[in-house]
Amino acid sequence: MTKGPNMTRRRAIQSAAIASAGLVIDPALRAVAYAAGSDKPEKEEVRIGFIPLTDCASVVMASVLGFDKKYGVKIVPTKEASWAGVRDKLVNGELDMAHVLYGLVYGVHLGIGGPKKDMAVLMALNNNGQAITLSKTLADKGAVDGPSLAALMSKEKREYTFAGTFPTGTHAMWMHYWLAAAGINPLSGAKLITVPPPQMVANMRVGNMDGFCVGEPWNHRAIMDGIGVTANTTQDIWKDHPEKVLGTTGEFAKKYPNTTRAVMMAVLEASQWIDAGLQNKMKMAETVAQKAYINTGVDAINQRILGRYQNGMGKTWDDPNHMKFFDDGAVNYPYLSDGMWFLTQHKRWGLLKDHPDYLGVARQINQIALYKEVASAMKVSLPKSDLRSSKLIDGVVWDGKDPAKYADGFKIRASAA
Repeated sequence: MTKGPNMTRRRAIQSAAIASAGLVIDPALRAVAYAAGSDKPEKEEVRIGFIPLTDCASVVMASVLGFDKKYGVKIVPTKEASWAGVRDKLVNGELDMAHVLYGLVYGVHLGIGGPKKDMAVLMALNNNGQAITLSKTLADKGAVDGPSLAALMSKEKREYTFAGTFPTGTHAMWMHYWLAAAGINPLSGAKLITVPPPQMVANMRVGNMDGFCVGEPWNHRAIMDGIGVTANTTQDIWKDHPEKVLGTTGEFAKKYPNTTRAVMMAVLEASQWIDAGLQNKMKMAETVAQKAYINTGVDAINQRILGRYQNGMGKTWDDPNHMKFFDDGAVNYPYLSDGMWFLTQHKRWGLLKDHPDYLGVARQINQIALYKEVASAMKVSLPKSDLRSSKLIDGVVWDGKDPAKYADGFKIRASAA
């Protein structure tokens, strides 16, 4: 490609700016971020939506720390009010990408819970770090975990209401799974509603729900405010479970491949930075607590990101399986089995009427080849398989090998309701 004087001058200016910021671009990384025949991302400003949750941190820090500029893009973090809003803005192009629920991306791709559009999971943003909160009123009656909640619901008959954050999303699926593991049918034995994450605590305060599943810091905030207790963390349900992803439309990933790679690199480097040590995590907590992002006190964030938990009833513990953003690269790989798991739960709870082509859908959505390209250039380790195996809270093992059998194997499910 011929480069004129303007191109040379622009590169010189960019190089000087990057050097003054203390950022050095590895030529190998530039070679991946910039595809053959082009010297820069096609779209230099990228609007990335986020919801006020601790796990938006890698997107926010990629912007705040200037990792985006290092790869030739400008990330504009855009605070959104609800997951439904994120979905709509992704679909109509108001947002280029988003910090988004794994199950939301899959739901949109299949046309359940909203408009149908081809979607892409670029990388996972975090594992773990969500929780099931029960109201202090329930806890005072002895309902402090799944079995004791089931016992209370059996004894005191009424309509019990629990909240997730989006019908096909992670929190709704964790809540369904947790209730069912305790023997409570979430379809016939309880009422499940949708509430945006930042509104969870306020809704519990006025008695609109008996429990909720949401990301931090809102579970810890409920404890600090004296209105809720932590019954289980989501890592109790599934150790190192997939949670938020960097998502976009299939159309965007195809139209702007250089831009997509550049953003992935910036976010992956921010993920690495966050998990690099205590000082970085505390700096992250101070940053995302600000009004522009989560808008809460730093003390609502800075304990659980270090694995320092309390349940609101006097118990404290250190959890090594707390929220992780990088964990030597183990977090960010978009495993096909992770996406397929959400499809099995969508089928289990009647959101999907028929079994989809589980593996085929996951291969369409999860951008495995793109992630491998980016990770390899950044010398981030890759797993040996696109599938991983885990035992969940009910003792059932998920390995992605027979998803239809897995989905139909649960005693409590939609067809058995």
